[in-house]
Amino acid sequence: MSKTVKLKKGFDINLAGKAEQTIANTSPSETFALKPTNFIGMKRPKLFVAVGDNVKAGTPVLYDKMQEDVMICSPVSGEIVEVKRGAKRKLLEIKILADKEIEYETFKTYNISDLQSLSREDAQSQMLKGGVWPNIIQRPFGVTANEADTPNSIFISAFDSHPLAADTAFTLKGDEEAFKAGIAILKKFTSGKVHLNHDADGEISTVFANIEGVENNKFSGPHPAGNVGVQIHNIDPIGKGGLVWTVSPYGVAQIGKLFLKGVYDASRLVAIAGSEIEKPAYHKTYTGAAINKFVDGNLKSDHVRFISGNVLTGEKIEKDSYLGFYDNLLSVIPEGDHSDFLGWIMPRKEVLSFHRAWGLFSFLNGKNKEYVLDTNTNGEPRAFVQTGTFEKVVPMDIYPTYLIKAIMAEDFDNMEALGIYEVIEEDLALCEYVDVSKHDIQEIVREGLELVQNG
Repeated sequence: MSKTVKLKKGFDINLAGKAEQTIANTSPSETFALKPTNFIGMKRPKLFVAVGDNVKAGTPVLYDKMQEDVMICSPVSGEIVEVKRGAKRKLLEIKILADKEIEYETFKTYNISDLQSLSREDAQSQMLKGGVWPNIIQRPFGVTANEADTPNSIFISAFDSHPLAADTAFTLKGDEEAFKAGIAILKKFTSGKVHLNHDADGEISTVFANIEGVENNKFSGPHPAGNVGVQIHNIDPIGKGGLVWTVSPYGVAQIGKLFLKGVYDASRLVAIAGSEIEKPAYHKTYTGAAINKFVDGNLKSDHVRFISGNVLTGEKIEKDSYLGFYDNLLSVIPEGDHSDFLGWIMPRKEVLSFHRAWGLFSFLNGKNKEYVLDTNTNGEPRAFVQTGTFEKVVPMDIYPTYLIKAIMAEDFDNMEALGIYEVIEEDLALCEYVDVSKHDIQEIVREGLELVQNG
């Protein structure tokens, strides 16, 4: 039975510079990159290719020796021009110089009606070879799903409540049949339900309407209402021993295209957004695109931070770098390497703050006010201060403050009892934003997940 969940806890960060629903006319990126660090849980990445090799879109480039059947494929055709390594020869980046016309590896094609009779084994084999398996993320731990597992259920969030998030329906416009095909494939992997979760405050897009065999749920409330982890917790909590798979809407459509078109289609719409972008808009490109073409001549200033993804959970990158594998958003905001006169003591109206000390009068601006925020943390790390604030921004039946303390103490029993299986970094990202102690909460959460997973 479908559910409607009203969430009260959380906090919306309404930033200026949201991408307008127009597609900018920009020259295509010349190079693309795959970053093994984007794949959480990939312990021993190995290459199929070397510098000078030619690849097609869908050619396997990378795999993890812990899951050798899961292929990370090239998003475009072209030449491998650089393999970048770090300390101890850690594999950081595989750079591809793209062809002007993309050539594809080809796989077996199906009509959407044929997918009903396709076996799980045949579907799984094509997904692994065709590069779309990394779209499936396992909860707990937030790692690439193990192909040998059968999840209790599968969750898809049809909306994103992060700051400056790309409009999911807009980015998938025209992919309705591919999305339906992707759902048909995913249903083969669980005897449980496939949950498709919508924003209760808006209309269901035609992309997500009339999808057979899914449970349609609605969520309302502030961020993180769009986080799939919050949705799982309020619909079908995981707990110890549970297993749930999650897939982004883009990932569902990409799976569908592999079967309908017989190709690994890494094309996507990317939102270039933020207060420091002259013309925030969407750009047609492929996974792992270089960002220089999107920002050259499109910046209000040079003193900015580029973030692959959103400002809460994204990765800081340089102007000559590349978007992450899972990212359809580039956020560009002012760099905050400055000090403010009198700091938080000076009352301000133009500063957004969860606490009414910094930005004392910001509540007078109303919910629709857009803010220009920089990266300044407004303070240095200090002793862990227990304020009860974390519990106000996490709409889950857990105790985040005590969970974080349990992780820091490496207390396995309390980590499990306090909800470590229910969360990944993004679910507690707001705790990092409101933390007066300035701790790297998301880094602590990942450390805890790895302790439990490997312990």
